[in-house]
Amino acid sequence: MSDEERRDSLADQAAAWVPPWDRPRPPAPEATPDDREVPPDESATAPGPDQEDLGRNAPLQGPEPSKISPGPGAGARASSGSGAGARAGEWGGGGVGEVAPEPVAAAESDGARDVPPRQPAGRRRATAAPEPAPELSDAELRGALEAILLVVDEPVSELVLAQVLEQPAERVGPMLDEIAAGYTAAGHGFELRRAAGGWRLYTRPEYATYVERFVLDGQSVRLTQAALETLAVVAYKQPVTRSRISAIRGVNCDGVIRTLVTRGLVEECGTEQDSGAFLYRTTTLFLEKLGLNTVDELPPLAPFLPDDVEELADATR
Repeated sequence: MSDEERRDSLADQAAAWVPPWDRPRPPAPEATPDDREVPPDESATAPGPDQEDLGRNAPLQGPEPSKISPGPGAGARASSGSGAGARAGEWGGGGVGEVAPEPVAAAESDGARDVPPRQPAGRRRATAAPEPAPELSDAELRGALEAILLVVDEPVSELVLAQVLEQPAERVGPMLDEIAAGYTAAGHGFELRRAAGGWRLYTRPEYATYVERFVLDGQSVRLTQAALETLAVVAYKQPVTRSRISAIRGVNCDGVIRTLVTRGLVEECGTEQDSGAFLYRTTTLFLEKLGLNTVDELPPLAPFLPDDVEELADATR
């Protein structure tokens, strides 16, 4: 075939080419029984009003430039060896109105779908709650309490014992009372009693002479008479200022107060609102040394006062 005949053939093909939107649509194939059981998704395939006018309102998008081979004349728009039908297949197949389904990624295989999604970095798996401690029997609870009370160096409260043993406080209190009653009934040389808001083992008063002989061994650690008097004033008048203590005793007590503070029997507890002077009160160590639970258990002063206390008070005025 000569070059002129080839050009005429290409020109005829280009003149006879019909755009896809002007071509008649092929009839839809009849649905088989299997197709009727599972209806297709009409929302994904049915053309909408905007899709029907796509050819008139939107510019025609042709194939990529790499798929068009250059050629002379009108035949440059089509690939060599392809006619109008091949050109229409490249631009949309069955027509512009049809929407092709989105391709499925190759990574979404059956094996990949079985893998659980990765959790976000900020989210952590909830940890299981710790199991509660097993409840101790009465014998085990009694032994545990006795072991702790033997090593404490200050009175320990029922709440602290319950937390250490991981047992309810409702069991610890009655068990301590039972232990204290058992020691007293058995006649041991020690006893368990409340002191300074807690529980602690103490030697019995009837054996105090032997204990002092063993502990002191000739060394005197007793308080002086002035320290005892000052401590008594603080205990019964607390909170009280140094000037008030000096007025009651009739002498200056600054040095004695410093001694009692150093030994941990007296401590500061604020200032007086009117004068701004420091207030003093007894400490927990004071209650522990006397074996008292609160200052309310101090003995009354009335039996120790002289008979002419009113005459002495009038004389001092």
